[in-house]
Amino acid sequence: MRGFVDHLVAQLLAVQINLYACHARLEARSDAEALHDLRIAVRKLRSLLRPLRGLVDFTALEQAARALGQLSGPLRDAEVLLAQLQAQTQRPHQARQQQLDAGYGRLLASPELHALFAALDASVAVCRQAQAAGTLRGVAKHTAKGLVKNRKRLQRALNEPATDRHRLRLLIKRLRYGAQAYPRCKLLSKPQLAALSATQSALGDWHDHLQWLACAQQQSDLQPLVSAWQATLAQAEQLSEQQLRALQRLLHGRS
Repeated sequence: MRGFVDHLVAQLLAVQINLYACHARLEARSDAEALHDLRIAVRKLRSLLRPLRGLVDFTALEQAARALGQLSGPLRDAEVLLAQLQAQTQRPHQARQQQLDAGYGRLLASPELHALFAALDASVAVCRQAQAAGTLRGVAKHTAKGLVKNRKRLQRALNEPATDRHRLRLLIKRLRYGAQAYPRCKLLSKPQLAALSATQSALGDWHDHLQWLACAQQQSDLQPLVSAWQATLAQAEQLSEQQLRALQRLLHGRS
């Protein structure tokens, strides 16, 4: 148990350091990936905590991570859309950039972000208290069982033709980040993890196109790009289907 708990503490500290780095990058506007990396760090944190429910009282940390994920989601959508517009039109789109910068400022000053940092500050102590109280007995087996359930959920969803792609994308993220958070469980092979990553990327591209087309219904400056987006949406759908079939074969042990 001690080795597992030490791994958990190390993971919590790594996430905390990463989030502080993302905060500094976002505050300095040093690069275009700061918000994206912050959201990935939050997703990884949630994946780290999910299998521990019922063993460690990480309620405050889970709630803070969920709240920040919800707050930052629309901002990330706006960021991706702006990058797409700039690439396709070769113009800066200053009004949208100003709105995005204002959004960064609100996120950095938000109670949700400060609550997450406060909960992370307390997380190692919470973990050690649970260890001392004996509530973490069998934690490795408990965690592995939860990860296996996530894999089975995804396998069932892949076998159902009517499963919504949005649900598949969520299940893939949950399984991928969960397996990465607990590599000692050896739930997935390297090819399976690579397939999860590729499928997540393909589904993300498909999801982005849907978002852009939905925005175009309300925002007139996007109308000139609708035809091109509709064409590339069809390509994204085709690629995502190919990746999903390949993932299905790999998760079932077929090449």
